[in-house]
Amino acid sequence: MKIKSEKGYTGIDIAISVVVLFIFVSLIAVLSYNFNSRTREIELASEATYLAIDEIENIKNAGFDAIETIRYDENNPYIDRETQTAGFFEKVTVKDYADIKSGDSTIVPNLVKQVTVEISYMFKGKTQTVELSTILSK
Repeated sequence: MKIKSEKGYTGIDIAISVVVLFIFVSLIAVLSYNFNSRTREIELASEATYLAIDEIENIKNAGFDAIETIRYDENNPYIDRETQTAGFFEKVTVKDYADIKSGDSTIVPNLVKQVTVEISYMFKGKTQTVELSTILSK
């Protein structure tokens, strides 16, 4: 009586191991992509926040009287600085507090200003925005 040797792998064993390996590699690839994508999103948001804070500090350092000279150029909103990463767009809005609280006769114009800095950038085909505001007084 001959006994058949059971050494070696069958085609089904190999097919199952390839499928399991493919699922494992796919899962690792998806997790890696999501991790890298989220990391890039956080980096861009951090850079935009830094730029907004930097712009507000520059406005504060320039003084209250220099606020009147701030003009947002619709044709060139790109932040043009040497340390700048490409792809960020800036919008600075200055409102007189008297205009914000219009209707109250006790508010004196041109004493308090609200400065809003808006930094926009693209991520995954969508525009993301970081907005910071501060109040400056004479």
